[in-house]
Amino acid sequence: MTDSSEKPSSSDRTESKKITPLNCLIGSTLSGSLAIALYSLTYSIVHSFTAKPLTSDNPLVLRIGSLVRTLVMGVSSLATFVCAFIAGGLILLAIQLWLQKTPVSSDKMEN
Repeated sequence: MTDSSEKPSSSDRTESKKITPLNCLIGSTLSGSLAIALYSLTYSIVHSFTAKPLTSDNPLVLRIGSLVRTLVMGVSSLATFVCAFIAGGLILLAIQLWLQKTPVSSDKMEN
């Protein structure tokens, strides 16, 4: 029995996947636009939560409601800042690659 799934050689993978400043800037643009969209979503969530306060006499309901609101705002803010940091990192990588003038293969980035 032979194994029909052969791995491509190292040279085949490096030829098809070069990290260039243009690729980094395209990825940064996508991540930055996603961060802007997530920021507007976070802003609308926070604005909605502040406009509609919790109304209840039960302290447990108020605590759970406050917890859920905090979690929703936190997850939304986290997603926003992760996308923003990725966009910034890709811009810095594009600048570094442009200064070095040599594309880095993705295999070197994995090691």
